[in-house]
Amino acid sequence: MDNRINDIRRTIRALRVSMREAEAIMHEQINRDEDCSFVAQEVMKMRSVMSLLVKERTALGDFEPIVVSSFFIPRRRSARKLAAPAPTVESVFRPRLVARA
Repeated sequence: MDNRINDIRRTIRALRVSMREAEAIMHEQINRDEDCSFVAQEVMKMRSVMSLLVKERTALGDFEPIVVSSFFIPRRRSARKLAAPAPTVESVFRPRLVARA
């Protein structure tokens, strides 16, 4: 019984890492305005498998959290640039020079 719980925990851990990688790929495709439907379908399949594994794990009596060490995937900076910087107090209340005619 304990061996089955360890197998499920190992599978969940690997599945979580795969899901994060697939989500990162999907976000990159979205940022490039590419079709990401295939990757999105794969993530949905992984989520359904994850749901079944979690139900089986709780049915076996395992309620401890599963820690994944490589859970963080750094995000790339957005390709979009800001239109203009936010106005500051100095730029709003600065005296303006006006030419006299």
